[in-house]
Amino acid sequence: MLEQFDDVSIKKKAYVHFGGASISHMLVLKDGTKKTLGVILPSEEPLTFKTHLAERIEIISGQCTVQIGNAPEAHIYSSGEFFYIPSNSQFSIHTNEIVNYVCHLDDQK
Repeated sequence: MLEQFDDVSIKKKAYVHFGGASISHMLVLKDGTKKTLGVILPSEEPLTFKTHLAERIEIISGQCTVQIGNAPEAHIYSSGEFFYIPSNSQFSIHTNEIVNYVCHLDDQK
């Protein structure tokens, strides 16, 4: 897991979802690759996100429970782990602690 991204542009305006329970910023790397860098705060209910592009979500710190699409089971992900979300899908994420993450957009690696 990389500690930092070099040679990036950062969009000034944050993406704020669910009344501030999820906040992120768009990064654009020198090669045009896009990522979001964000935080998810603890909440009583899971937060459900819809995707247009495929995403690989890397957990930087914290622990969360994730249910992808209509999967019958949720899985727990912790710092250093990641999960994939297919394009045109959705996922629900729930945490009882602060989770820092990087979302690699359209990334199947």
